[in-house]
Amino acid sequence: MRKMNMLKNPLQLRLEKLASWQQVTFMACLCERMYPNYAMFCHHTQYAEPNIYRQILDTVWEYLTVKNARINFERQLEKLEEVIPATEEFDTYAVYPAIDACEALSATLHCLLDKEIMPDTMLQVSTISVGTVAQLEEVQNNLQITNENQKENPSICAEWDVQWAIFRPLKDANEHNVDLIKDLRDELREEGTSNIGVQLQK
Repeated sequence: MRKMNMLKNPLQLRLEKLASWQQVTFMACLCERMYPNYAMFCHHTQYAEPNIYRQILDTVWEYLTVKNARINFERQLEKLEEVIPATEEFDTYAVYPAIDACEALSATLHCLLDKEIMPDTMLQVSTISVGTVAQLEEVQNNLQITNENQKENPSICAEWDVQWAIFRPLKDANEHNVDLIKDLRDELREEGTSNIGVQLQK
């Protein structure tokens, strides 16, 4: 059983002040960055079709960009739960980032079903993403990442930098900006690189 480090960053206080559409967009962006981790795991283990995750995440983007989109998020959550791997079934570290990606997307879907949990859920997704990075660093370097030493770790700093880079244009948007949402989505898809450096197969 892995222990998720609760790393802190000043960003987290600012995230809570975002409007609901901004918060959902932030979470979708982090899920987009974690998708390559799930896709790599599926390709290597033949566990599931990674496009299932892709299609579920696309419904979140549709919700954000298509006016009056009607999406059954309960059904999307059921589909996701069917393709979440179990750690005890795989002897590969890749299962952990894959599960993190699923947990982040699951949390996003849950808050679309219950808007009241959105601020806490958004912080959870942020923590999951940086936690994936921290856990890989700990496995590779046998060094526990803490709030005290995280600034000394380039990978952790890079993850927070990306989260800040997603946050800043969202913060500056005065209204639900579909073009901004699409730009963020497309930039992350084009880059195709996860929070731990996994590249999508082109």
